Amino acid sequence: MDLPRPRKWRNVCRMPGCSRFGPLDPCRHDDPIVMSVDEYETIRLIDLEELTQEECARQMNVARTTVQGIYNDARKKLAGALIGGRLLLIEGGDYRLCGGDGQSRPEGCCRRRQCWRDQEQHHCHDHGDMETEDVG
Repeated sequence: MDLPRPRKWRNVCRMPGCSRFGPLDPCRHDDPIVMSVDEYETIRLIDLEELTQEECARQMNVARTTVQGIYNDARKKLAGALIGGRLLLIEGGDYRLCGGDGQSRPEGCCRRRQCWRDQEQHHCHDHGDMETEDVG
């Protein structure tokens, strides 16, 4: 009997400042699109921080091919929300949250302290040294 592969936690440097996005007058009232926190992190690292997929993979502690898949899924969800006028929620996923205090971070995580300065300017909450979210 094959045992399931153990989960590999993805390093996430910050939680989204807002986790609910959508049109003011939704065109559709059906189920929202749900983006995981690790999908959000790939969008943040690749599109906002302008990291390559290889750099993003190192920071998140996963393979580049894993980042590529996560990123493609995240982009499809963003497009679905924008084009379909649907609510987008960011929640769940397999991730480990890095601390913003410069301590107890996995190797390679939060390599740019700038992300924490940005977070403080946007009045985001510090989520402690390390947290994990397991949504099955």
